[in-house]
Amino acid sequence: MGKPTGFIEYQRLAEVSEPAASRLKHYREFVVALTDEQASLQGARCMDCGIPFCNTGCPVNNIIPDWNDLVYRGNWEQALTVLHSTNNFPDFTGRICPAPCEAACTLNINADPVGIKSIEHAIADKGWEKGWILPQPPKRTTGKKVAVVGSGPAGLAAAQQLARVGHSVVVIEKSDRIGGLLRYGIPDFKFEKSHLDRRIAQMQDEGVTFQVNQEVGGSGENALPAAQVLAEFDAVILAGGAECPRDLPVPGRDLDGVHFAMEFLPQQNRLNAGDRVDAQIVATGKNVVVIGGGDTGSDCVGTSNRHGALSVTQFEVMPQPPQQENKSLTWPYWPLKLRTSSSHEEGCARDFAVSTKKFIGEEGRVKALKVVRVTWSDGKMTEIPGSEFEIPADLVLLAMGFVSPVRQGLLEQLAVELDGRGNVRATTDGTGCYATNVAKVFAAGDMRRGQSLVVWAIREGRQCAREVDAFLMGSSDLPR
Repeated sequence: MGKPTGFIEYQRLAEVSEPAASRLKHYREFVVALTDEQASLQGARCMDCGIPFCNTGCPVNNIIPDWNDLVYRGNWEQALTVLHSTNNFPDFTGRICPAPCEAACTLNINADPVGIKSIEHAIADKGWEKGWILPQPPKRTTGKKVAVVGSGPAGLAAAQQLARVGHSVVVIEKSDRIGGLLRYGIPDFKFEKSHLDRRIAQMQDEGVTFQVNQEVGGSGENALPAAQVLAEFDAVILAGGAECPRDLPVPGRDLDGVHFAMEFLPQQNRLNAGDRVDAQIVATGKNVVVIGGGDTGSDCVGTSNRHGALSVTQFEVMPQPPQQENKSLTWPYWPLKLRTSSSHEEGCARDFAVSTKKFIGEEGRVKALKVVRVTWSDGKMTEIPGSEFEIPADLVLLAMGFVSPVRQGLLEQLAVELDGRGNVRATTDGTGCYATNVAKVFAAGDMRRGQSLVVWAIREGRQCAREVDAFLMGSSDLPR
C-alpha cells in the first residue's frame, strides 16, 4: 500500500498526451510518463484494502501494492525488481495493456482507481534510464534445446524464462523481424519498436538465438519442415498467435479497396522502419469505413487519420455499451462500457448496432456500403425494417477480430489436436500443462487460448516455460 490516507488526499492523475492536432503529424508515441513526484503521489493513493483484487485482476498477477508503495517511498530500483518478478516486459504492458488491474482496484468501487498502468510505465522507463535493466545470463547450461515457434509476447516471454535457467533456446519467426503483432500489428504511435529492439538485444545477451524468415511448416522458399524442428529439439513451443481474421462474406467482398486490418496496419509499420512498401494501402483523401469496434479497429482509425483520410467512420454490430458500468454488479471484473481511445479522440464517427449488407462498387472498386440497423435479443440479431442506408466508402478495413490460428502447414504437419474453436488443444490445469497431444510439443498464447491481450500472452509464455523446464529437468524453479 502507499500512504494510509493517500486515496483521500490525492486525486487520480492521468498521463499527459500531446495534442491531437500535432500528434497526427507523426507516428511516434505521444503519451508522457509521470514524473517521479507525480508517480510517488499516485502510488500514495494505493489504499490498505486488505485483499488486493488488483493482483488477481492482472493476468500476470503483478504484486501491485508492493511496487506502488516502493514508488511512493522513492525505492524505484526495488520497485522494478518486484515488477520484473511477475512480468518480463513491463515496458510493453505499461504502454499497451488496457489495465484490467485498475478495473479490479478496490478504490474503483466508488472512486477513481489507482493509476496502476501509469506507475508501471514510469517504473519501466526509469529502469532503462538508470541502466538497471541488464541481461541475466544463466549460471549454468543444461544441454537441452528448445525451439519457440513465433516471436510475439508469448514466445518471447517463454524464450527468456527458459534461457535464464540454462536451456539453449532458438526463436523461429516466419517474418523478417522479431516481434509478431508487437512488431507489425500495433502502430508505432502506441508502441515504438525501440522498446522491442532493446528487449531482443537483452535476450540475445542471455543466450537466446533468433532466426527470421523461416516458416516452420511452410511451403515457400524459406520453409522449415515441422518434422525437422521436432527432431532437432528436446521441446517445441508453439506460440504463433491467432492469425485467421474474421471475414465478412457479403456481396461485393471481392471489390478493390476492401481489406483486412492486418493487410493495412503492417504496411505503415514497415514504412516507419525504413522499408520500401510497394502498392501501399493508403487512406489519404478517402472516405474510410472501419468495420469492428475493438482495439484493432481503433488502430485503423488512428493510422487512417495520420494518412490524411477525408473521413473515418467506425461501425460495430453490437449495441453501444453504457457510458458508465454498474460497479456494484461488475466490480472487480472487467466491465462492458463505452471506451474512447486516443485514436477516436483524433477524429472518428462511431455508430453501433449496424450490420453491413453489401459493398457497392464502381468499375471494380468499392464506393459505398449498404448497411442496416439491428437490434439484439437473447443473443440473436434482428434487422430493423426500413433502416437500411448507404455510406460513401473508398477504403473499407475489416477489423472484426481473429477466429483461430492458421491450420495449414505447421499445425497440420505436427497433427496437433484442436479444440472446438480451432485453437491448439492444451490444458492449463493439472499435470502436463500447456502440453499438446504430440510428445514434447507445447502451446501458449493466442495459438492456444484464442485472440487475447498482450498481458495474457506474457502470462501463458511464462507458465508454459515452467512446464517445459519441468518436462526437461524433472522439476522447475521458474515461477508459475
